[in-house]
Amino acid sequence: MIPKLRVARPTNNLAALRHFYVDALGLSELYAFAGHNEFDGLMVGQPQAPYHLEFTRQEGYEVPPAPTAENLLVFYLPEPAAWQAAVAWMQAHGYPPVPAHNPYWNRQGVTFEDPNGYRIVLQQAAWTL
Repeated sequence: MIPKLRVARPTNNLAALRHFYVDALGLSELYAFAGHNEFDGLMVGQPQAPYHLEFTRQEGYEVPPAPTAENLLVFYLPEPAAWQAAVAWMQAHGYPPVPAHNPYWNRQGVTFEDPNGYRIVLQQAAWTL
């Protein structure tokens, strides 16, 4: 059995994260909720993928920014045209690339920072182990 993965992160601004992950990155909004035990939330991903990201906001709680520049989510895009389009789409939505802390990610990828200070890498490569 392959487990499903949920990456859960708190935020101060769900709308900003929706813009980054849905509008700019192109993930789907899978579910959103408000007022659930004092939390509002947003889940994004791809409908059939075995993962999704969950962002929650709690009224009255201030979330600090990401702890380091090495907190990464890496998206592998092996097709050059699709990778170039994804990078251009992020930039068109107002997200400039940032230098990766680890230079490895600069070789075949472009790094972007979300509104919470967490980073994603659009890696122009196939994922293999």
